[in-house]
Formats: sequence, C-alpha cells, structure tokens
Amino acid sequence: MKRSFSVMLAAAAGLVLSTPAAFAADAATAHAKLADASGKAVGTVEFRQTPNGVIVHAEFAGLPPGAHAFHVHAVGKCEPPFDSAGPHFNPENHQHGFAVDGGWHSGDMPNITVPADGKLTIDVLASELEVSDGDEKMLDADGAAVIVHEGVDDYTSQPAGNAGKRIACGVVQAGPAK
Repeated sequence: MKRSFSVMLAAAAGLVLSTPAAFAADAATAHAKLADASGKAVGTVEFRQTPNGVIVHAEFAGLPPGAHAFHVHAVGKCEPPFDSAGPHFNPENHQHGFAVDGGWHSGDMPNITVPADGKLTIDVLASELEVSDGDEKMLDADGAAVIVHEGVDDYTSQPAGNAGKRIACGVVQAGPAK
C-alpha cells in the first residue's frame, strides 16, 4: 500500500486555518506547549485523531524568522538542549525523509517558514500518526515531544534530515490545549 501525506499551510498574512469546533467531539486529542531553551513560550500544537490520520494544528509565536524543521520526537521530555526528546517518532523503523524510498518517519512533518513577525499558523494531516490507539500512537509509555529545529529538514539525510540544533520543544499531553 502506498503511504500518503497531506499538507495544508497558512502563513500569518491574515490567513488562519482552524479545526471546526464540531469536528468529532469524541475524537482522541492531545496537545503540546512549545518553549525555547530559556523557557519562553513559542507556540502550541494540537493533535486530533481522524479516521485518516492526525490533524496537527500549530500556532507559533516568537520563533526566529526563516525556515525550520518541525517533527514529532519519540520521547516526552524537553530538557534543554532538547536531546532528551530522542530521535524522530518512528515506531515502524522507516527511513527518514519524504524524498527517500522507504521513507518517512511517522513524526516527520514538512518544514515551516516563519515570517518576520515570528507568527505562523499551520494545519497538517499526518497520516502515519495516532494519538492514543494503535501501533503508531504518540501517547505510549514514554510519550512524545514536538521539536522545532534551527534549520530545515533536507528530507533525505539519515537519520534525521540534517536540520541542526533543536530550538523549541513541547511534551505531547492527552486532551485539548487549555
């Protein structure tokens, strides 16, 4: 079976995508509050299970402008410099990268480009993620974390895309963001 990955992005130029409030009220949800290495809040990521994967809704504020890699990592720990979050979330041991035969990790996301004001809202359908049920669930025994990297993911380098330093991290927690 061929794997698919869908992306919907919205820059801060007045376009904001939102997940409908009436969208499967009983669906499994999770969230992560992102902070930089100094502890400053830089965003929130919400996850909502659907029959076709997980909708990832992220709102960033205060990240450095430019392009950055954005991933779900395998361990729910965020101790600076955020190596504690482990490698990319990859329960099926795929190769890394959208541009690689046999790739991608379940936690691989498309790069994001943060505008000059540091604010960005995105929605991504991650077809290989699951919130709390199944083999690819983020809320397993050691949890998961969301990482933003200093540079871009080249979508080919093994094992993680050569994206550079981890500049923001948030532990994935059950339930909606409050």
